[in-house]
Order: sequence, then C-alpha cells, then structure tokens
Amino acid sequence: MKNLFVSVSLKCLLITIFAIGFYSYSFGQTDRDLVTNAVEDYVLGLYDVAPERIARSVDTSLHKIGYFDYNGEAFYHVPMSFEKLYELSKTWNKNGDQANNESPVDIEIYEVNSKTASAKLTAVWGIDYMHLSKSKNGSWKIMNIMWQSDPE
Repeated sequence: MKNLFVSVSLKCLLITIFAIGFYSYSFGQTDRDLVTNAVEDYVLGLYDVAPERIARSVDTSLHKIGYFDYNGEAFYHVPMSFEKLYELSKTWNKNGDQANNESPVDIEIYEVNSKTASAKLTAVWGIDYMHLSKSKNGSWKIMNIMWQSDPE
C-alpha cells in the first residue's frame, strides 16, 4: 500500500511540474508581448499572404480608415472592414511584388493597460496607428486602424 501511495504521489508531482512548466512556456508572455504579437500578425498576414494571421489578430468589428496618394490623386478617409482586409490578405502580396524580407516591420507600442493598448506600425505601405482591446480569453485584437501612405 505504501508503494502505491508513493507511486501516485510521484505521478501527481510530475504532472504538477509538467503543468507549471507548460503554463510558464505557453502563457508566460506579458500583455506587451501579446500586443506586439497581434500587430506583427497583422502585418505578416499581409506580407506573407496569411489570412489566418488577420483572423487571429484583428477583431471582426474593425474600423479602418486610410489616407493615401495614388498616381497623383489623393484619397481621404477610405474605409476598410474586417471582411475586406481578410480578403485583401489573400491576394495583396500573392506575387511577392508588394513586400519582401527587407520590407519594414517597425512596431512601437505606445501604451498597454489592463484592457486597452495603442501601437504604431511602419510598414511598406506607410504608417498605421492602432487601438487594441483585450478579449475575455486574454488575447489582444486590433479594433481601430488609422493609416496613411508614407508622410511627405
């Protein structure tokens, strides 16, 4: 009986050590790290033609507006929904002619609070300013993006 007790206790101890190690590895990232990961998923979702990264990092209620010049014509307050962004991520760099390994991915995290965060991304298309929100499950999602092509 004593050997059975020791065997069960040892198994419980090993399971506990494994669980703590797994928790530390999987969930040991800070909110700041998770916000950075969300912004990185967004940009790499477009660069790498990976719509699953967009789905993981961007909330379906996304409000995105942009300001850019195209062939000498200025466009202001151009809106984009989550659905349009998701579809764009499937084709925007499909031929590798929009972004490559040397394209900028400069992420600045301005502030991270318990439920909200703000960040700036400099990418090949210009600058994105983002607001993120922490969901009930602890993941961070991009809620708002205001962007413009490279400043003049």
